[in-house]
Amino acid sequence: MPTVITARRTVLLGLAAPGLVRAQGTWPTRPIRVVVPFATGGGTDVTMRLLAPKLAEILGVAVVVENRPGAGSTVGTDYVAKLPPDGTTFVLATLSSTGIAAGLYVNLPYDPARDLAAIAPTVFIPTALAVTQQGWAVRDFAGFVAALRARPGAASYGSSGVGTTGHLASVNFLRATQTEAVHIPFSGAGQSFTALLSGTTQFTHDIPSLLRRFHEAGTARVLFINSERRSPLLPDVPTFAEVGLPDYKAYSWYGLFGPAGTPRVVQERLAAATEQAMRDPQIAARLAELGTPPMLDYTPDRFAQYVRDEIATWVPLVRASGARVE
Repeated sequence: MPTVITARRTVLLGLAAPGLVRAQGTWPTRPIRVVVPFATGGGTDVTMRLLAPKLAEILGVAVVVENRPGAGSTVGTDYVAKLPPDGTTFVLATLSSTGIAAGLYVNLPYDPARDLAAIAPTVFIPTALAVTQQGWAVRDFAGFVAALRARPGAASYGSSGVGTTGHLASVNFLRATQTEAVHIPFSGAGQSFTALLSGTTQFTHDIPSLLRRFHEAGTARVLFINSERRSPLLPDVPTFAEVGLPDYKAYSWYGLFGPAGTPRVVQERLAAATEQAMRDPQIAARLAELGTPPMLDYTPDRFAQYVRDEIATWVPLVRASGARVE
């Protein structure tokens, strides 16, 4: 397994007003730390830093966001999985930390169903495919596939790391179109975008809201979005079904997890606070701008079942793709 770990960045977000009433016993009585297992500037980082001040207000304690990227989000996730379940540290894990990781890594150091307590989902993430416009004249889906087939293996694609949703989305795309390209993993979305815009890589999968500015500026072109309906962020971009990929899976989600054994009262209180935060009108409006719809009305039990179902869905898909990390 890759062991790249970049520098951590910790930010203190939002001290609650004094006198705020705390529900359900005495938790929390100390600041809460949420590990984001990706570098700053990506979708998980943006989402958690949006939610943290409101969570601090609701829970009455400071919420600290700490980035611990590496190995496709498994470094930070494993760190939290091995901590005592004392209700002080959580992780904003994703599909790549759970269902994808379980199928991708031969020696994954944690079991996402056994070693983590699924507490609350936050947002659902459709992905989109963008191609560089630097030194590449591809303007539409048909032209893109034709270019890949004309020179098998000549193009490359970037991602935020091995085993991330963007990586597997591209693997599944190549498999669905029977084309070839070389994977170039980076330590975060920022580096991947820099490579795309410079023409170092030819395409990438990522969040539509992060790709939108490149599409509008003409420095990259989004060819399709992996959702049932066109996105209001990119109304001119067709869906995956419209371009002829009806059975194509490429999405993600983010959710809060604690170490296995996290007390039930902590899980329920944090889940309720997360739901309340996502229903806040300002946060809801921002999530709409980002094109990341909130996942609402989940109890910890319902979310845990959702995660188990995702693992059951994605492990065979990942293994069928042939992608494996020792």
